[in-house]
Amino acid sequence: MNIELLLKQHVGGPCNPIVKEGEEVKKGQLVAEPNGLGANIHSSVYGKVVEITEDRIVIELDKEQSEEYVRIKDTDDNLEAIKEAGIVGAGGAGFPTHIKYNADLDGGYVIANAAECEPNLKHNIKVIEENPEIVIRGIKYVMEISNASKGYIAIKAKNEKAVKVLEKLCEREKDIEVKFLPNMYPAGDERVIVRELLGVELKPGQLPLEAKSIISNVETLKNVVLAIEERKPVITKDITLAGRIKDAHDGRVILDVPIGMPIVNYIEECGRYVEPHGEIVLGGPFTGRHGEENTPVSKTLGGILVGMPFPNETRKIGVLECECGAQKDRLKEIAEGMGGEVVASTRCKRMTEVDGRYRCDLPGICPGQAEKVLSLKKQGAEVIITGTCED
Repeated sequence: MNIELLLKQHVGGPCNPIVKEGEEVKKGQLVAEPNGLGANIHSSVYGKVVEITEDRIVIELDKEQSEEYVRIKDTDDNLEAIKEAGIVGAGGAGFPTHIKYNADLDGGYVIANAAECEPNLKHNIKVIEENPEIVIRGIKYVMEISNASKGYIAIKAKNEKAVKVLEKLCEREKDIEVKFLPNMYPAGDERVIVRELLGVELKPGQLPLEAKSIISNVETLKNVVLAIEERKPVITKDITLAGRIKDAHDGRVILDVPIGMPIVNYIEECGRYVEPHGEIVLGGPFTGRHGEENTPVSKTLGGILVGMPFPNETRKIGVLECECGAQKDRLKEIAEGMGGEVVASTRCKRMTEVDGRYRCDLPGICPGQAEKVLSLKKQGAEVIITGTCED
């Protein structure tokens, strides 16, 4: 059996392999380094490198797999440990964490993002329910690194069990509090969190640093603790399976799966498919992308969802895209999967161009789209497919 370690699992360019074909590698061993912006990549298994391509390292697993792993180098510098471990944002695009944390907040805020706002995903909440202390310790480490004076845990009130254990722990933490987010999508957007918790309205393109804050996903904080306390590199990922999968219809969490494993392993672990079934979606329903059974687990993969077969929709389709949800390419992919012809496209009225990229000027507060729909109809659209966040 083989695993495939993608050389680009983060914002930036692909990493450079530092191993050769035929080389034996150990779990936790550094196998690729960033060339510029990026993060270290480590082997998640014991095995032999059988192929190196432009975009991945393929490793054949040894029959015997020990729980032991190669530890990152000892250092008293926690930011350096985070860099060595190859930590990236586990809940989003995968921005290198050592760069994100290299800031002086001057008494600002470290916020744990426990929104898990994509429907169906549950692995962050599972971590909190089973090991809430690791989130608290992660916040403390980041507060120390960034010179913050206050920590918040941003979570939806509907997650009652997780809220209860966090509030109990925070009773003895004078500088860390639980704060509630609205039960909507995209509550986990960084600008929404800053708006809801700090009362600061960031403009499109502005980062949380403008509000003296750093926001980190729960699993990212977990990886920070493991790197600092156990010298563990990022070699595993927490995932949720849901949808048309026999033992995961309502969502099943599997923690600490080896990075690089093909996702079909976990579909099989959950009983394979409920028939009929449609495509595999990697991520969440709003921002997920098409996947295949042989797609490898990466540092940023959160969901493995299996949908219903696409309905047969042969009419002319108009696409209404949104920065908070599915983008134009994904909406066109869905439309074509239904057999439809995309004849027109437009953007949500809230999208505004900033530095060559269209961003939402008020995420989570979706306007009416009558004007946009009428425009698409005038261009020949018979039906509309939309990725807008609340419509």
